[in-house]
Amino acid sequence: MIVVMGPGHTKQQLDHLVAMVEEMGLSTHIIYGTDRTVVAAVGDKRMVDKSALENVPGVEKIVPILAPYKVASKEVKREKTIISLQPGGAKIGSDTISVIAGPCSVEDRSQLLDTATAVKQAGAVGLRGGAFKPRSSPYSFQGLAEKGLEYLAEAREKTGLTVVTEAMTVTHVDLISRYADVIQIGARNMQNFMLLQAVGEQSKPVLLKRGMSATMEEFLLAAEYIINAGNPNVILCERGIRTFEEYCRNTLALSLIPAIQRVSHLPIIVDPSHGTGHTYLVEPMCLAAVAVGADGLIVEVHPDPEHALSDPGQQLSPKQFQQMMTKIARIAHAVDKKL
Repeated sequence: MIVVMGPGHTKQQLDHLVAMVEEMGLSTHIIYGTDRTVVAAVGDKRMVDKSALENVPGVEKIVPILAPYKVASKEVKREKTIISLQPGGAKIGSDTISVIAGPCSVEDRSQLLDTATAVKQAGAVGLRGGAFKPRSSPYSFQGLAEKGLEYLAEAREKTGLTVVTEAMTVTHVDLISRYADVIQIGARNMQNFMLLQAVGEQSKPVLLKRGMSATMEEFLLAAEYIINAGNPNVILCERGIRTFEEYCRNTLALSLIPAIQRVSHLPIIVDPSHGTGHTYLVEPMCLAAVAVGADGLIVEVHPDPEHALSDPGQQLSPKQFQQMMTKIARIAHAVDKKL
């Protein structure tokens, strides 16, 4: 449920309400809006004496939350969540399209630094790169682990790009948080609830990818785990779902973008590289994603795609990325955004 505080309420009244809600065994999330402050009370509603809360000084009204995802819902927070990326301060969820780009996996120092320089010059605000790589085959390249994280941190120092990399297990979270600026949860881990809890207990933004067979509700409930653990800085990412189609690796469901924005305040970006699996599809799907309202893109770029150790068929060259960014700027302008 949502407890709406009245105009002019005091900090003492808000603190008293929070204490009462937590005494009832519920967790609280305070949302400061432009017009109202609300407290989302989440947990077993059978434990709540609603009338007791209605009489708390400073409370205006109590509203039930109908959506199964509570704090991720627009019922709790009408204003869109805007997440600031460090170190550069780019804001995902604003009127600017934020583009994150880089190789599927960190292969060596020169490969990463060359890519980071190229995507920075083209207008990217973030650098993606897998230090730990979940692969379908145990014989495929699995990443450089901590050495890869060190290369990512060096690339950030040289370019100022935000570093985004994936945590595969709970044990990775502390290590990755020492190097990265945004922790990614991959599609295969969207319902790894212990991992969601772990990234929710640290403060860095989390980029949550949709599972390959997940519904929108399941996707938002996964985000709910992170927010409920204490971290409100969740960036959703549509990366395609598995269907019977064979011309693409996954089916990129762009209709999810306006559907999510209708019910949730969380920003959502699109990964057309994993979403299609083919270089020739990446650019048109990026343009379509911006046109349909995505808050950003995460794209795979490699200095020599033909010799990439991971997913060579879906990575753009720096030249292709530069050309695509020019087109994205035009589409962004057409939908009242900027790049």
